[in-house]
Amino acid sequence: MLAHDYAEAVREVTRRIEETQMGAIGAAAQAIADALTSGGALWVHNIGHGGEQELTHRAGGLLATRIFSFTCNVSSPIADCLRGRPRPETVEPALERIRLALRTSELRAGDVLMLASVSGRTSGTVELARAASEMGVTVIGLTSLEYTAQIESDHPSGEKLCDAADIVIDNCAPFGDACLEAEAYEHRVLPISGVAMTTIAWMICADVIDRMTALGTPPHVYMSVNRPGGREYNAQAEREYNEQGY
Repeated sequence: MLAHDYAEAVREVTRRIEETQMGAIGAAAQAIADALTSGGALWVHNIGHGGEQELTHRAGGLLATRIFSFTCNVSSPIADCLRGRPRPETVEPALERIRLALRTSELRAGDVLMLASVSGRTSGTVELARAASEMGVTVIGLTSLEYTAQIESDHPSGEKLCDAADIVIDNCAPFGDACLEAEAYEHRVLPISGVAMTTIAWMICADVIDRMTALGTPPHVYMSVNRPGGREYNAQAEREYNEQGY
């Protein structure tokens, strides 16, 4: 049955991550611990189809984890006959907006930004990684090295996320992401990268807790608001976070 096979695939990808990626996971955790204990911040952006929501405001999760997101809408209506007029320089509007968002955000040198692209080719993700790294932000990139080795980048530079990130973690997803053969389909079904990326992200958080606790600076974590005292605990933790940053 596909349900059983998928459970097996999840176990297998988790095993591969643990066997092959613990060094990179440790490097990511150390970067985060260093940032949080020295006045920096931890940001997440697009961890696998909305996985950044999984990492914030969760019982037991790092209170310091903050989502970096942005919108930038430019309105410049013009006659159809004048649309797309030549300009003296080459401009990629979507990429320019990413750099504007970073420049006007609260991200600073010394912070850490975790982001993901299973294929590693997405132009916006690559640009965000490049621009953040240029600012002095440590970029943790979650991607599939098997997948990215077989495709071309959408970014004008030709770079992929594995080229632009400072720390690269392989989510061990297969080419195309879907992981199971199924009757009646010529291609595989059921993606595995979401489970893999979420698992990696929580493994990083676990290692951050270990490392910061060993330093005598344990980070604040959330308590479930649905247990007695949870809301009060979290309110106090938020006050302390706002005073010390972790």
